[in-house]
Amino acid sequence: MKQLVIFILGLLSISLLSSLINLDDTIKCSDNGCNGQYIGAEFINRSDIAHQFSNKMSAKVGDKLKELFKVGKYSKVDFDHIIMTTKGMGSGNVTYYLEIPFKRVNTKCEAYTSFDHVGGWNHKPALKSRKSQLKNVVIGHQELAISNLKTTPEGLQEYWIQWKNKATQSMCK
Repeated sequence: MKQLVIFILGLLSISLLSSLINLDDTIKCSDNGCNGQYIGAEFINRSDIAHQFSNKMSAKVGDKLKELFKVGKYSKVDFDHIIMTTKGMGSGNVTYYLEIPFKRVNTKCEAYTSFDHVGGWNHKPALKSRKSQLKNVVIGHQELAISNLKTTPEGLQEYWIQWKNKATQSMCK
């Protein structure tokens, strides 16, 4: 329970800081995926501002997957074709570009409707911790679907995670 409270407080503080900086201005989603970029400071007061773009993208992708699901366009993220680039690391300003493609699936229970990530700059992502934080979001016997580690030459490392949303896909027990 304590971990869940800390996790939620962390998300809220990141959300507040991100909304002040307006990181999601360039995120665009279609039926085929979401893409966008963050251009700006790497860090502000030792807070990893550029990496918070991954949080904004994850929220937009989850929203779009749910939207597609509701209109019968069952989809999931195509992990193999995610594009992640970072340019300008170490200069004080970075351009972080993300492209998260979708692929169609045949049935509502093959689809995924929630999306997240775990990662950071120049350190191994805390995947075990994130899996523990997300263990109660999956439906019944379902498991988190986790991408291979994606890394940019400048040192950004991310695992991308998707799962069936309990509320949206309750019929998929």
